[in-house]
Amino acid sequence: MTNRLQEYLTEHRAGHLEQLSEFLKIPSISALSEHKGDMRKSAEWLVASLQEIGMENVTIMETGGHPVVYGDWLHAADKPTVLIYGHYDVQPVDPLELWESPPFEPTIRDEKIYARGATDDKGQTFMHIKAVEALLKVHNELPVNIKFLIEGEEEIGSVHLDQFVDENKELLRADVLVISDTPLLAKGKPAICTGLRGLASLQISVKGAKGDLHSGLYGGGVPNSIHALVQILDSMRDQDGRIQVEGFYDKVEELTEQERAAFKALNDDEEALKKELELPELFGEKGYSLLERTWVRPTLEVNGIYGGFQGEGVKTVIPAEAHAKITCRLVPEQDPEEVTALLEKHIENHTPPGVTVTTKRYDTGKPFAAPVDHKVFQLAAKAYEEVYQAPVAFSRMGGSIPVVETFAHVLRIPIVLMGFGLPSENFHAPNEHFHLENFDKGLLTLTNYYQKLGRE
Repeated sequence: MTNRLQEYLTEHRAGHLEQLSEFLKIPSISALSEHKGDMRKSAEWLVASLQEIGMENVTIMETGGHPVVYGDWLHAADKPTVLIYGHYDVQPVDPLELWESPPFEPTIRDEKIYARGATDDKGQTFMHIKAVEALLKVHNELPVNIKFLIEGEEEIGSVHLDQFVDENKELLRADVLVISDTPLLAKGKPAICTGLRGLASLQISVKGAKGDLHSGLYGGGVPNSIHALVQILDSMRDQDGRIQVEGFYDKVEELTEQERAAFKALNDDEEALKKELELPELFGEKGYSLLERTWVRPTLEVNGIYGGFQGEGVKTVIPAEAHAKITCRLVPEQDPEEVTALLEKHIENHTPPGVTVTTKRYDTGKPFAAPVDHKVFQLAAKAYEEVYQAPVAFSRMGGSIPVVETFAHVLRIPIVLMGFGLPSENFHAPNEHFHLENFDKGLLTLTNYYQKLGRE
């Protein structure tokens, strides 16, 4: 890291934030078909941005769904090649009424930028573009070779990227993959993520009578689809959150004493989290700490449930249909397809009489765990420590980035997950935001890291 780089980033900060705001204004919601045009617009915005900073071979590459954006700069002879992955798609914004400012009208308040995608993952992807720009502007060259791969389907499970990576192995060949889509451990506490949980998701639909029925004429004599759905869902977990699906834990490895000691040494403040979330108590499997439950234990959560009358007041009906969406976060050795099959079997075995149940599979992602003894991890830790003036934690993350395991399997290169968000920044929720303190420090950390890789 040089003073010239810091001066450049400080001098251009306002302009960079204006550019980030332009990016955040595009409602690139991959899950909603009405935003297909916005997805293309976002990809085109990235193409222009990469070309502007001096990337070459910049192009939109088609997939079976939303496109990916590729660009490179490969003039650092005998230096490592860094593949940078990010995504330009964002989550839906519902419930809209809970946003304090419109989700696609970026607003800066209290040194935080509020918008959908601010931290997940437009803001963090944008930082890599600006870090590369700063290095090129200040030094007229890069210390390493750079390849960008920015996709548009991460929030819907990267459904077409596995095939894209497999078909473009040579194009994507690199020495290290860097991803910024994970959080710091806490404010001022940098972390390198070494593991991600996988994902399995399913919709359950319960069908009773041919239509809604009058609860006075038929109540007590016909099945109620909502009651049946609740009965099925209740069978899946016990009162402590332990999953009751047969075979669910068969491939889950217990933590070693060394792992438990390492988590304990992080001194996670569970009381502070309760206060922050305004909860009277936390919840989860007995015998495991909060970090263990959220990082390295599998889960089953109901994400949405609906059926019957939803309007104001009361409508005395027996609903004909009821639906629920569930997701499971998975740990190493659990396979999403196998887990989904176990869920379907459990649902079939616990369906009460009088109703018909169907299921529909959605996003999946395999869990990932990385060894940290490679030099690229140690250099990343030094880059963080020099900027944040704090030791780096090697952590796990409870969330999923589905394509990471694919990158590891197909490209066979070390994957460094060095994020700059905070767990409290409401990604996937209303009022998503990104602390500008970490925008600034993150840019310095990334330029520092690229330079350290170039000196090796």
